Amino acid sequence: MLNKNTKKLPASDNYAPLILRLTLGLILWPHGAQKLLGSFNGHGFERTMHYFTETVHLPALIGFLVIMMEFFGSIAIVLGLATRILSGVTILLFTGITITHHWHAGFFMDWFGTNPPGFEGFEFDLLMMGMALSLVISGGGKYAADHFFGKRNTKSTL
Repeated sequence: MLNKNTKKLPASDNYAPLILRLTLGLILWPHGAQKLLGSFNGHGFERTMHYFTETVHLPALIGFLVIMMEFFGSIAIVLGLATRILSGVTILLFTGITITHHWHAGFFMDWFGTNPPGFEGFEFDLLMMGMALSLVISGGGKYAADHFFGKRNTKSTL
């Protein structure tokens, strides 16, 4: 509920957003590490950028921002730094992933190997968007770094 005096959404100091924040960030970070560093059998920055620009036809700036969000944004989410903003960006990120890559494969992830290699449905994307939306509404919760930057930064406009 918005504070009528400040028109701001109060930040939660509960454990549920902390759990969502850790889950969202810790799931997203390895994907960013694959794209940026080549960790976890990933392709690394150069090959990922080539894929984004040549295969998916994303502008280079968007490809770069996707990689940075998945790697550095996920770390910030885990820390509870700019949780609402970065969770909103995560929703945009997974909306784009759904539209450009997962929508045509249908709802379900490819549990039985029936999709072409590398193509999954969008059910995982919906889970990530749902967690992110919850964090947009609640804020970072317990132990969020935003709480340590003073009272004026523990609340965010919606």
